[in-house]
Amino acid sequence: MNKEVKDLDLIIIGGGPAGLTASIYAARAKLNMVLLENQLIGGQVRNSYTIENYPGFKVVAGNDLADSMVEQAKELGVKIEGFSKIISVKLNNDEKLIETKKFIYRPKAIIISTGATPKKLPIPKEERFLSKGIHYCAICDGAMYEGKVVGIVGGGNAALEEALFLTRFASKVIMIRRYDYFKGEKATLDEVLNNSKIEVMYNWDLVDVDGDDFVNKALIKNTKTGEEREIELSGIFGYIGTEPKTKLFKEDLKLTPYGYIITDDNMQTNIKGVYAAGDVRDKEFRQITTAVSDGTIAALAAEKYVVEKNR
Repeated sequence: MNKEVKDLDLIIIGGGPAGLTASIYAARAKLNMVLLENQLIGGQVRNSYTIENYPGFKVVAGNDLADSMVEQAKELGVKIEGFSKIISVKLNNDEKLIETKKFIYRPKAIIISTGATPKKLPIPKEERFLSKGIHYCAICDGAMYEGKVVGIVGGGNAALEEALFLTRFASKVIMIRRYDYFKGEKATLDEVLNNSKIEVMYNWDLVDVDGDDFVNKALIKNTKTGEEREIELSGIFGYIGTEPKTKLFKEDLKLTPYGYIITDDNMQTNIKGVYAAGDVRDKEFRQITTAVSDGTIAALAAEKYVVEKNR
């Protein structure tokens, strides 16, 4: 059966803060558009239990902030195609085609805001113990470890914030840090270092985990001395960075060696009318506020492009 072809002004791929912000601006510009998201709308912001650095909110739950963005977009008339998996993408200066299970979309412009996923821990038994002691979302799985000892691997804000969150459940949180410093915000680091339920192990690296059906210990190695030892714990949460979701676009767009989309200051890629915003884009800082900024710029640039195409 031939699929229906839908001609649009704009398609936004990805429904995190960048994509939702872009949709709000596009809706206000009265563009004929659709937002495609193959997972839960709202993006990684939903993985943050509390957010304390988003302007206008002293403290806000990640889910609440995401819900507010989604509600605002819908009230403006944004059409959201949830759990809509993309089968193929064809991008060039003359034509853009996006095929899903139901339709073939032919938009004049595209904003890619697919975000990034957590990098897997590079240990031999990662796959064996995934969700059985190895996790990448404390908010999703932290409650499983009520009264137990857990570990965290990572050195950025995400690792620090999740360590604090896990103290709500775990009897002890061990931070396994391969260097003798962290890269997170000083205020968050100070809070971690002053928390009696958190132990920081500087200059140690995770080598592997072991257990029967579930993790019950971790093998760690000192990065200075080479000493190896085992520590007893029930779970490990990994926060060692992210990988961009760019597999669909690697044939058409210019990417960095790490897979992030290269754009100019207006969020435009190497193809006219194709923009990228948020964590999927090559940039130094990845925060909710920078994602929102990217989404704003991408939508305004896309609007200008569409208007010129329609003349």
